[in-house]
Amino acid sequence: MDCIFCKIIEGTIPSEMVYEDNLFLAILDINPVNKGHVLVLPKKHSENIFDFEEPEISKVMTVIKKISKVLMETLNAEGVNIIQNNGKPAGQIIFHSHFHIIPRYSGDGIKIGMVHGKYNEGEIKEYGNKIRAGMLMSS
Repeated sequence: MDCIFCKIIEGTIPSEMVYEDNLFLAILDINPVNKGHVLVLPKKHSENIFDFEEPEISKVMTVIKKISKVLMETLNAEGVNIIQNNGKPAGQIIFHSHFHIIPRYSGDGIKIGMVHGKYNEGEIKEYGNKIRAGMLMSS
């Protein structure tokens, strides 16, 4: 497999590891949005979050919370962005699922945002109905 994150996990590509357990590896991003930007990688290759299985899906947020708290304390961050993209249209470039934890500071000038739209008359109810129906079917 020609996956850069798999090669980092195997140790064939060097990285600056900040956390490791039996399921995850966390490394510093070599192109950080802010210094201290961490990537949390599942050791088992998965293309996106839809490939995650238990116990990975349960544990990943515990790992992210722990690392986020450490960034806040050790780097004096005032906040963190936690970002995870699924699929090319969502901005995914490396197709090995991963989570970004970006330390944030007042006035750091970084813009991570969304363009907000509006629903047309009746659309919000229509979308709510579709999603609720889908939730019932996925139970």
